[in-house]
Order: sequence, then C-alpha cells, then structure tokens
Amino acid sequence: MGREPVSRAFPFGAVVGQETARLALVLAAVDPGIGGVLLRGEKGTAKSTLARGLAAVLPGGAPFIELPIGATEDRVSGGLDLGAAMAGRAELRPGLLAAADGGVLYVDEVNLLPDHLVDLLLDAAASGTAQTERDGLSQASAARFVLVGSMNPEEGELRPQLLDRFGLAVEIKAPTGAAERAAAVRARLGFDRGQGSAHPDRAWADRLAHARPAELPDEVVDFACRLALAAGVEGLRGDLVLCRAGAALAGWEGRDLTTPSDIERVAPLALAHRRRRRPFDPPTFPPEELQRALDQARADQPPGRNEDYPNQDHNNDDNNQDDPDPAHTGASTGGVADRAEQSNSDRQDGAWGDLVEGDPSRSSLPLLPPGKATVTGPTVRGRMIRDRAPGSSGPVAIAPVASLRASLQRQAREDAGPNRLTAADLREAVRVRPSRQCTILVVDTSGSMGAAERVRAATGAVLGLLADAYRSRSRVALIACRGTEAQVVLSPTASVELARAHLEALPTGGATPLAEALELAGRLAEQVRRDLDEPLVVVVSDGRATAGAGALERALASARTLRQAAIRTLVLDAEGSSRPLGLAARVAAEAGGECVRLDDMTPVAVEAAVRQARG
Repeated sequence: MGREPVSRAFPFGAVVGQETARLALVLAAVDPGIGGVLLRGEKGTAKSTLARGLAAVLPGGAPFIELPIGATEDRVSGGLDLGAAMAGRAELRPGLLAAADGGVLYVDEVNLLPDHLVDLLLDAAASGTAQTERDGLSQASAARFVLVGSMNPEEGELRPQLLDRFGLAVEIKAPTGAAERAAAVRARLGFDRGQGSAHPDRAWADRLAHARPAELPDEVVDFACRLALAAGVEGLRGDLVLCRAGAALAGWEGRDLTTPSDIERVAPLALAHRRRRRPFDPPTFPPEELQRALDQARADQPPGRNEDYPNQDHNNDDNNQDDPDPAHTGASTGGVADRAEQSNSDRQDGAWGDLVEGDPSRSSLPLLPPGKATVTGPTVRGRMIRDRAPGSSGPVAIAPVASLRASLQRQAREDAGPNRLTAADLREAVRVRPSRQCTILVVDTSGSMGAAERVRAATGAVLGLLADAYRSRSRVALIACRGTEAQVVLSPTASVELARAHLEALPTGGATPLAEALELAGRLAEQVRRDLDEPLVVVVSDGRATAGAGALERALASARTLRQAAIRTLVLDAEGSSRPLGLAARVAAEAGGECVRLDDMTPVAVEAAVRQARG
C-alpha cells in the first residue's frame, strides 16, 4: 500500500497481449472524467502490472496508491488527526483518495470491497475531490486520479448500480497461444534481470503529457446517443462515457476532432458492462449484437451527413483497438499534464466546540434504512454508526475519535489540560453491515431412484438463486451426498461463473451418507455465521440414509445438532414412492425445520421453496 517506486514498475508498453486493457487505461488517463477502468478477469493476467505501469508513465512522478481490502472509511477519505487532537488541535488528516491525487488509485478485488467504500471511490473519481466530514470538521482535498479496479468474477460480481458507474470495463484474459505466452515470460524474465532500455516507457510518457481530449461535434454526440439507445443502455451515463472516451481516443491519436469511428471503437469498452441486466447475460458485447446496434445507429443518421469526416487527418486508419505507435505525438497539449491545482478551503465549523460539549453517544453517521443492513454490535467489521460505553469486559473495538471526545469532555469538566486518555474514556464502536443470507443446499446424489432428477433440480435451483445473489449480495453453497462421504462441491459464492464451472457434471451413485452431509452442513453454517451471514440449510433428499452402520440413527442425531445450533433447516422431500416412508419428515422434525414434499422435482419448484423459506 502506498506510493510505488517507478523503478519497480514493469514497463507499461512491455505487457504482452493486453492491448485493449492498455488502451482503456490510456483513455482514462487522457480524460479522468471517464470515471475509471474495471479490469475483469482471472488471476495472473497482469491487471495490477498494468495499473502500476500506468502510474509510471503519467507526468510528474505520479503516485501509485493501492487500496487494501480491509481499509476503513476514515483511511479512505480521511479523518481526525489523533496526534494533533491529543495536543489540543482540531485537524483533519487526508486519506488515500487525496494521496492518489495526480496518479493512480488501484483497488484489487474491488467486488469484495464494501459498497459504501466503492461509492466513495467512484464519487471522488468522478468529481476530482475527496470530501472529509468528521466531528464538526470539513475539508475538501484534490483527488484527480485514474481509478483502476480489478476483480475475478469467480469471487462474485459487483452490484449493477456500482458496475454502471465504472466508465470503461475490459474483459481481460491470459494469452492462449504458446508463442504469445512465451513472449510474455521472456519479457518478465528480462526485466527481472535488468535487461532492456533504461527508459522503456519514455515514448508513452511523452505522448501522455501532450494528449488532451479532442473536440466533440454535435453530429458525433448524436451518433453516440443513438448507439447507446440501440444497445439497450439505460440512463445517460453510457452516452456520456461514449462521448468522453471517443474524444480521448481522438486526442490520444493526435487528432483535433472526434469522429463516429472513434465512438465505434470505444463502444465495447463503454457499453458492454452496462447491458448486463441479468446475472446470466454475458459480460461482453457479442460482435453480432454490436454490429446490429451500429447498423441501427447508422441507419438513423439524418440525410446529408458524412460520418467519416474524410477531410480530417486520420493518424490511425485501421480502426482497431490495438495500441497505436507510442512514439507518435500529437501537436496538442493538456490531458493529465494540465490538471489544475485545486484550491481547497478547510472549514473547521465548530472545531472543538462540538467535540467537547456534544453528546458523546451521538452518531456522526446516519442509520441505514430498515431491511438494508443488520446492526452487528461492537465489532471491527462494517460501517460505524455510533459509539457506546464498553461492557464490563472492556471494548471489543475501540472508537478512537469518540474516545478522544470523551477524554476532552472529562478534562473540560475537571479543568485539566488535554494531555491524557484514560481507560475510563474509552468508547467502543457499534457497526452496521449489509445483511446477507447464505443458502447451503445438501443434495442426495446417491444411486437411489430419482438421483439424476434431484441433481438437475438442485443445480438449476442454485443458478436461479444466484440471480438473487447478484442483486442482494447473498451467497449459495452446495454439498453433494454420495458414496461414503459428503463433499462441498460449491463453496459459498455469489458468482454465476464459478457455480457453472463446478456444477456442470455432478457424479451420482452409491450409498447415502446423510449423517456426514448434515454434519458437514452444520460446520459450513457455523463458518458462514463467523462471516456474519445468516445460513439456511436446505436438504434435498428422500431421507434414506444408507451409508454405514446405524446410518438413519446417525443422520437423525446430526439433524438434532442443527437444531441445537439454531441453524434454520428446510427439508425438500424427494421420495417418489407411492408408499412413502416419511423419513425426510423425521429428519426435518429432528432438525427443528420444515418438510416440504415436492410432487415435481424441478429447478423451478426447488427454487420457489427455498425463496419462500428465505422470505
């Protein structure tokens, strides 16, 4: 975390096989108003290498700030300077947003970052300002940076509201050809040995220092809006990003005027992630759909227009997304190099007045709307909403500002100098975090009648439930029960891609180790609880435990363990016999849960039953 020395950054122009991602980063550097770049792809695809390399080619020794996943809101946007406060001064210290001014702010695994922190990042990236409001103090700091977020979709998706706010998104993959992979490995090995030019990225840096967005004729803006409509993009953010990115591309290539071809070239970067209305939609813009949208936008062109502007000097006529020659420099100046220093007024309204005389239990942050969050009490996780006096065992998580405020209030009453914080002054933080559910499906995949039907129903229901997970940040897990043991086939996840990869072919056959499966479900549920999620165990079985001696008695004992641990359980009776034994109902009764008999063991029926149980 912090400023990355330029000398350690792998050359931006030497990264092999990621031309589209490199172009997106360059466009965001030419015009930071684009709103940041999301690099979406598997691990080990040079996402962080590209982000570090971009900082090295920005003008003026730009900082590279990496945001840790565990960062607090105070660390991100800034907070009270405790050192100054102990000396009796009311001062705010800047956060990571201000530290990234003029450079790159990189957020790895941005999809795992709490939503309110992602909002802070995106707001600062769009406005160029980091606003700090803490305990009667207010301060605005310049925060003009290129925001780069990376994520592995197997670890869960960004919520649609946040995904839409990233200006550009790139699906980034490792090279698939042996020759290209070998070239990437040789480039890395050579860099580690100190081989190559002493200034390999000088041409990139020189070109960025002189790049600025080109002018946008009204005809091009009209074309961009028609294209966004044809692509089915909701809202105006897609239209704006299309225009900004097209102008940045023209300026990067040294042209003074943006053309429709520039809009067409940036369309996949600006529109693909804004078309994802359902979690099962592909994250890219299929070429045939893009072509249909382009054809429709062109067909709507008013007569007499020449969208190609043949009188303009095109310095890159191949109209692809490969990197232009970095040695080419346009005649214009501006872009990142011309970022103006913003004068910020530090308002200290009230200063220590509110700190000393205010209510120490008063929350400085509003409570979230009902149903959107769960108050988790004194904990180190989540967003702090208020503070309180600790219990007899002491504070679980200290609230520094509130503790300092209590100390100052006490010292004001005692007419003492502000120079000592005692144990009696300590306050603990009460935090809130989004409420999440985790559904753990236990599926009997043994060789009993109807196993294949149960597997199809359960796996289909998992994918259906993940539609909720995409919107609500809930998770789904699956345990397969066959042979002599139970196995976690799908760990708790919100990722559709990961679920598909693990559920394509579940093995069936053998006995039914139901006791082991319920015991494993209990352990997984406890693990989920430690993550502050609410577990729901759903058992899809006929209740016939057949693995090992005393299989049914052991299964009923494992079910009682679920009840004793207060783990909510739903049993979906999959027994298809005309003379049911009622074993599934016995398992449900021992677990203290509900048993639902499904006449049709289909994905829709299983999904509906789980939704009803989850409320």
